[in-house]
Amino acid sequence: MKILFPLAILLGAIFTAQGQTGTVAGTVSTAEGRPAPNVSLSLENTYKRTATNANGEFRLSQVKAGDYIIVATYAGIETRQSVHVDAGELTTVEIILRQYTELDQVVVEADAYKEEGEYVAKMPLERIENPQVYHSIGSGILEAQLATDFDKALKNAPGLQKMWESTGRGGDGAGYYSMRGFAVQPTLVNGLPGLTNGSLDPANIESIQVIKGPSGTLFGSSLISYGGLINTVTKKPYQGFGGEAAYVAGSFGLNRITADVNAPLNKANDIIMRVNTAFHSENSFQDAGFKRSFFLAPSLSYEVNERLSFLLSAELLTAEGTNPTMLFLNRSGPLQYENLADLNYDPDLSLTSNDITIKNPRYNVQTEMIYQISPEWTSQTVVSRGFAKSDGYYSYLWDNGYDKPQFSVFISDQNAHSLTTDIQQNFTGDFRIGGLRNRLVVGLDYFHRQTHDFSSGYPWFYDVSPRGEIDYVDPYTGETVAPRYLTKESVDAVLASSSRANLNTKDETYSIYFSDVINITPELLAMASLRLDHFNTKGDVSTDEDDYEQTALSPKFGLVYQPIPNKLSVFANYMNGFKNVAPATVSDINGENPVTKTFEPEHANQAEFGIKTDLFEGRLSSTISVYDIKVSNKVMPDPANINNSLQGGEIESKGLEVDLNLRPVPGLSILAGYSYNDSKVLRGIEESAFEEAGKRPGEAGPKNLFNAWATYEFSKGALRGWGLGFGANSASELIILDSRATGKFTVPGYTVLDASVFYNTEKFRITLKLDNLSNEEYYTGWSTINPQRPRSFAAGLTYRF
Repeated sequence: MKILFPLAILLGAIFTAQGQTGTVAGTVSTAEGRPAPNVSLSLENTYKRTATNANGEFRLSQVKAGDYIIVATYAGIETRQSVHVDAGELTTVEIILRQYTELDQVVVEADAYKEEGEYVAKMPLERIENPQVYHSIGSGILEAQLATDFDKALKNAPGLQKMWESTGRGGDGAGYYSMRGFAVQPTLVNGLPGLTNGSLDPANIESIQVIKGPSGTLFGSSLISYGGLINTVTKKPYQGFGGEAAYVAGSFGLNRITADVNAPLNKANDIIMRVNTAFHSENSFQDAGFKRSFFLAPSLSYEVNERLSFLLSAELLTAEGTNPTMLFLNRSGPLQYENLADLNYDPDLSLTSNDITIKNPRYNVQTEMIYQISPEWTSQTVVSRGFAKSDGYYSYLWDNGYDKPQFSVFISDQNAHSLTTDIQQNFTGDFRIGGLRNRLVVGLDYFHRQTHDFSSGYPWFYDVSPRGEIDYVDPYTGETVAPRYLTKESVDAVLASSSRANLNTKDETYSIYFSDVINITPELLAMASLRLDHFNTKGDVSTDEDDYEQTALSPKFGLVYQPIPNKLSVFANYMNGFKNVAPATVSDINGENPVTKTFEPEHANQAEFGIKTDLFEGRLSSTISVYDIKVSNKVMPDPANINNSLQGGEIESKGLEVDLNLRPVPGLSILAGYSYNDSKVLRGIEESAFEEAGKRPGEAGPKNLFNAWATYEFSKGALRGWGLGFGANSASELIILDSRATGKFTVPGYTVLDASVFYNTEKFRITLKLDNLSNEEYYTGWSTINPQRPRSFAAGLTYRF
């Protein structure tokens, strides 16, 4: 009440202070009458800016009554038109870009780099106004690159590196990526929890937002990383009938069919349904392995009136496949290998079979209600419900550490699922107090997660060398067992004597937060944000002994100065992230005198500054920043007592990031990024494989990363509609493990080149894509060795209607 009462008083004062405003909405079209998407619009001498959607539609809300000039700009073309706004009224405007008649030829180029800031700041805030760094990968770039999976899409994000394949196992089966020195998984959909135990399908992706830095203030602690977060923005219904169907075929048995259909359900066009679906079938590039999936994503919007609207969306995925090959190096003793030459691994071998598979069904349902309380205030109520399951076999390839160049195969029968619920209530305002513009969001958030795990243990199956030779001598007993095979029957026979878990855990988080962006002057903005999280877990619900509660505060501050308004900004931020740490039962080294040990929350604090540009009518958009993240209170294992844990570890991660989006001439677009990261354990444990002081953490990934993609589409002459694409991804040397306890293992850096050629018309698109042109043999990993795909080819055909 001490918090809510002052907020209630503040909100009441704010509502009282507001003046009357109206709304401007309309369409922008070419001289031929075609819709003009991604056209920038602004009201002259105001802060109001937006862009048209795929149908050339736009909307500017909370506009004070009066006369304005609305300015529409695209690729250097500017159109100006007078508009009068009345309080409480909707003003409709139709704008025609008469000077440019080939807008449809560069839709992909524009859409590829469109960035939407509402999910990042939880309020309408332009990228150049936001003191936080983020990168948005639009659906246009996914189409241009023929991205058939989530990993390919994320290759376009500066400073992001895949570390672990998607394992499919319970709890953490999604892929892991390194961002700003810390491991992160894709856990958010439309800013809400969207957990998965497998991989994600890109068929319903409008954009992927890679949001940098510890973002606990707006997103809490349960689903994010100290390095940032990955938020998937889904496709939404739009006005009118339309859609597309596509087929992609390629190397290693790739067959993919997708469809996207949007249609109004009534004559008033206020109830609209959109359905995206995909069937995906693909084999591994190795001697065994595959994945099959079916994806369905329906969404329904209902605009009740000008003030009230609803959106219901769902994603349903059924998937089955084998575990991608990852060789786990020994973390508890000296390594048998120092590099790939010592390992002598044949990357054509999967060391698995197509009979040992795991299923990962998933669904995610979201409902949203938007209510325009007044011209200045909007209410958003959202509810998210998610389910993720692991059902099948997961196998470890673990370095046995017994002076044999072999990996032990351990297999578990996974039977686990998680059910999540999230409810958010946000109030967003855009108003003035004392002549200062304020953009404020005040939110309440409730998150609930319940996990059931009935998986088996991990019995030893056999040993196998990196060249595929099998050894049936049990390394623990020295006895030779009867031959075993990677078939369902043989695996089930071994698992029959394995014990099973019976875990039922539950945790809840209650949160309240606010974030205010104040225009001190038209050029100077300040952001102040704060979040209060109360964390409550039942641990194993069958007992009260492991229950605990914990509370954490997370602040955030930022400053933005625009020497050239809407074109150049200088920014700085302080951001905080945190992690609730459960109490642990500790004891003497011999297991006696057990007691419950309580820990404080871990905290990460970031300082960052940089510049953002949006110059030459959007032809040069960039972000350049330097950051320093320090993590304190990290919980670590006690090297002197395996039954104890210590708190007090410290990690520092600092670096530089550059993100460039260029459109120097019509038809040519270039996306490029570079990152440098220097991570170090400041305070750790000497005997630890991961947390030894002075060492670079394994989750930090390569120090240097570079990505680029360029597309050129001919807009005139005999080659009109034809286009070329070329890209590169490069990484420096990767340290897989490095400690006194284990020794050091590194994999070399790499550069992978991709290219495409396409033909694009209003009704169809044909794309030919060649990935890994030079057939580079390369690896990633995080205490693991993960072979990556060699040269591959894909061809895609899209028909639009």
